[in-house]
Amino acid sequence: MAERILLVEDEEKLARMVELELNYEGYQVEKALDGRSGLELALGGGFDLVLLDIMLPQLSGMEVLRRLRRESQVPVIMLTARDSVVDKVAGLDSGADDYITKPFAIEELLARIRAALRNKGGPANVPLAVGPLVMDVEKHQVTVRGQSVELTKKEFDLLHHLLENKNRVLSREALLDAVWGFDFVGETNSVDVYIRFLRSKLDDAFGLKLIHTVRGVGYVIKEE
Repeated sequence: MAERILLVEDEEKLARMVELELNYEGYQVEKALDGRSGLELALGGGFDLVLLDIMLPQLSGMEVLRRLRRESQVPVIMLTARDSVVDKVAGLDSGADDYITKPFAIEELLARIRAALRNKGGPANVPLAVGPLVMDVEKHQVTVRGQSVELTKKEFDLLHHLLENKNRVLSREALLDAVWGFDFVGETNSVDVYIRFLRSKLDDAFGLKLIHTVRGVGYVIKEE
């Protein structure tokens, strides 16, 4: 069965071009030309992926994303003319899975769609855990000693990858590739910044020592 993609884009010519290309690749596409209509369609479910513009009438793409994330973890790729680091970080932290700046080559968009659909995976039935920390991937929830911990999308993704590789030392470059994407343009200290965020919310807040630094190599999550 063909995978269904929701395209929320107010530039009609661009939306039509993307729709035709996706149809040619075998995807089923439904379009919305404003944020409110896009949100209603997305919340209705049944889509495998959402392509979401940021600059939309009625509701901005960021607001659509925030409201959608309260109900659904469907993969979302942001489409936008903005290319500043602040906008990119805001989109990713609000729950976007990827971000592509206009104008883009259709081949790049198709590659990002394939990657997002591959990463979607199936439901996670077994929680990931280290010490008193438990992550329920399906519910997108992290608890320590039964107390819920609020994480941003990027913090959750980084912690998820660390937990999937518990007791294994991961380099900054490996973490960048796995969590930010192989085409991320930035410094490896982005990993250090988000490790500090996680330590603040987990280790420091609960008196734990779970995330360890291996000097000259990277990071590992394990019980002391």
